[in-house]
Amino acid sequence: MFTLCAGLGAGDRGSAVMREHLMKILIIGDGNVGKSSFVNRYVNGRFSQSYKMTMGVDFSLKVLQWSERDKVRLQLWDIAGQERFISMTRIYYRGAVGCVVIFDVADSTSFLSCRLWKQDLDLKTMLPNGQPLPCILLANKCDLSQRAVSADNIDKFSRANGFVTWMETSVKNNRNVEEAMGYIHTEVVVVFVVVKILMTDHNYSFQSNKAEKRCNKLFLEERSHSNLFSRVGFFFNFFLQRSE
Repeated sequence: MFTLCAGLGAGDRGSAVMREHLMKILIIGDGNVGKSSFVNRYVNGRFSQSYKMTMGVDFSLKVLQWSERDKVRLQLWDIAGQERFISMTRIYYRGAVGCVVIFDVADSTSFLSCRLWKQDLDLKTMLPNGQPLPCILLANKCDLSQRAVSADNIDKFSRANGFVTWMETSVKNNRNVEEAMGYIHTEVVVVFVVVKILMTDHNYSFQSNKAEKRCNKLFLEERSHSNLFSRVGFFFNFFLQRSE
């Protein structure tokens, strides 16, 4: 589980000790949409025309320096898109804190499958407060001249199915790969700072209605901060005030 801000209080704010945190992100979607290429481009900065089919799940790790004292180990779970592996997804999803759903913009079938992937995700895993995992939708291979899905349809689909946002990506041309991952792991930080606030507040049982209402109120407040990094700052400041 991602534990950014764990143990952060007035007593250790002056410490120079580096804190490390684990963040598990799922990469899902149909086969042959570019999931493994996306992960390879993001983690290793490379692109290859040929990849072996993922069998079950592949793992990759990228270390991010989030702040002067916080290092994030981003664990990417690239899950096979073939139907025979779907029965295993509950196990693969366990412990995840965010998700990337990818489709091929030139393949309408892979786009329509995104609804099934999102439904499967929401059915089998959730955040501690019962909310769905933050999930971004990526329209990959936008470098291709022929498209099977319009931007307007993608936008409507994204809003209707609870994605935090959507982006066009080209792994081949390295378009929006860093931006997409930056968006999703920042969303995860926002969510889990809220969870940490609630779980360290001894006046609330995390399973109670009061805790749920309080969490939902915080989500509404942070959504008013349109810039992702200002939203993260909003939660860090809130948490620090409670720690004093």
